[in-house]
Amino acid sequence: MVARLDNVRAGYVATDYAGAAINFAGDTDFQSMDNLELLITADALFHNDDFLASDTAYEEFNQRNIELTDGDIMREATTLLAGNMANDYRPYMMDALFVSYYQLWDALAMGNMDDARVIINQSYARQQKMSREYADLISEIQNQSVDNPALAVQLQNENAQWGAFRDIMNPALTYLAGIYFLNMGDFDNAKTYLRRANGMMPDNKYIERDLRDADAGRIPTDTVWVFVEDGFAPKLVEERMDMPVFIGNSTSILSLALSRPIFLPNIVSIDDAEIVADVDAMFMTEYGQYRINEAIRAMASATARVAMQSAFYNSSNDYMPLVGLFTTAYSMASTNAEVRTWATLPKTISVLRVARDKSGLIELKSGGNVIAQIPVQGDGNWMVYIRTGANAYDVKPIRIK
Repeated sequence: MVARLDNVRAGYVATDYAGAAINFAGDTDFQSMDNLELLITADALFHNDDFLASDTAYEEFNQRNIELTDGDIMREATTLLAGNMANDYRPYMMDALFVSYYQLWDALAMGNMDDARVIINQSYARQQKMSREYADLISEIQNQSVDNPALAVQLQNENAQWGAFRDIMNPALTYLAGIYFLNMGDFDNAKTYLRRANGMMPDNKYIERDLRDADAGRIPTDTVWVFVEDGFAPKLVEERMDMPVFIGNSTSILSLALSRPIFLPNIVSIDDAEIVADVDAMFMTEYGQYRINEAIRAMASATARVAMQSAFYNSSNDYMPLVGLFTTAYSMASTNAEVRTWATLPKTISVLRVARDKSGLIELKSGGNVIAQIPVQGDGNWMVYIRTGANAYDVKPIRIK
């Protein structure tokens, strides 16, 4: 799985979005895809300008994942018996917010301004719900930590640096909504969303500029907002331990597998762009809580399996040690960590707010060098979505006003 997700990232760096999705999902039927295949396919369709199909795929995801944090007894049983990878990918709460983010871009690209408003309203309700569910998740982890307090405290300390993002909100989505309302002349909603975005990403001069316009009841003119997605969110790898445990007259094997995040580098730095979403921080805030849960459950599962092996090995029945041998082999084979993530999410989302001049071209610079020219032919205000690659970029200019 780690290698398959690396291949997806490599496809995105080469701007081969469709190839990356097809190689990963191996299918084109949304209903037959699992959650992760669906997310990667929907994202690839967006990059290939098939906005309607992308939105349809995201809606399929939404219908499946209404309650992201509800308990699932069958899922827990499957994890215990066959390991994490035997289950369908369980999305992070931030995944659902990114679905809203990309659906909003889909709507804007198709010129469906009324749909865009509906998506914004739905996304805000989702953000509020996610915030409450995240608080419940923290409470649940704290209760489970009683069983293994030392491990829980260690992991909580390691994750403490991400506490500033504990609301798991998506400031890029909030800012995008604020720009939409500002251009629609809905200044009350524009002020609400831009103030939220400003609170999440303080000192961003572009957000502050738009907030001043909203406070003044002023729609910007001949303005272009450029959203740049760069790099990739952290990937997960498995760290595994298989060690002998001596109980009675036998030796059992304790197998433990946990995930570990690896932070990936940026691809390119855009001059004058300011970060509007640190996706690494968003991911780590939520992952930090799941990691504690994963570690506690993995330890409990490993202990239970060792006890089962020992019972077979120390049985007076001549055939039971053979059963114990099979149990040991199965325990080692079925112990795995959850290493799946929505691999195509960016590391950072930055924004550039520039004036549109008569040339109709916006120059994108890195280190003072022009790396791309964005055509914005026509009057009015524009929004531009950019996904960086190694030598090429996915650029989507959208006239919004």
